[in-house]
Amino acid sequence: MVKSALIALLLTASAATSVAAQDVNLSGRYRCVQNCRGPGPAYVTQNGWDLNLVNEVGQPSRAWIDWAGHIWAENWREGAVFLPDGGTIQFDNGAVWQRDPTVPQVH
Repeated sequence: MVKSALIALLLTASAATSVAAQDVNLSGRYRCVQNCRGPGPAYVTQNGWDLNLVNEVGQPSRAWIDWAGHIWAENWREGAVFLPDGGTIQFDNGAVWQRDPTVPQVH
């Protein structure tokens, strides 16, 4: 009884995670607002769960959503959390990116 309830809970959480990760749109231009490496814009290009990131000094990284609300940037060897609306990304090193409000978001 307990085992089947646990399996049902895990399946529900897994389905919710998949939907949440697919619904977010992180693509766009961002501004670094905290713990920045430089003054330039940062960019995120998303294709499903796969991401291409370019930080504020032009360093690229392949990345992916590894669970709902979290990405892993392979070249930078660090993770980041993001808000469900995709407006803010905070990296493990303390850098915080906010979506640039001067650039229209494409849906």
